[in-house]
Amino acid sequence: MKLTIDISKYPLADNYIEPIKGFIEKLNAQLSTHDDVKVITNTLSTQVFGDYDAVMQALNDCIKWSFETYGKVVFVVKFLHGDLRPEG
Repeated sequence: MKLTIDISKYPLADNYIEPIKGFIEKLNAQLSTHDDVKVITNTLSTQVFGDYDAVMQALNDCIKWSFETYGKVVFVVKFLHGDLRPEG
């Protein structure tokens, strides 16, 4: 099954850039071994497209890592059935 997720992270700290970048780097590293998974980051959020199990496992691992590394943060995640990556 394919999945699309849209993630926004809001660190509850004055230094918010480092935790956001750290999470994105960790997520990209987790998913770099999956050829069928695509990660697109823009100024508002990060979208991940691909196999449900691979995407959910990476998301689970990276959110846990983020809490352990940076403390209190808020994640807003939207889950959409299917691979809805933009063509182009």
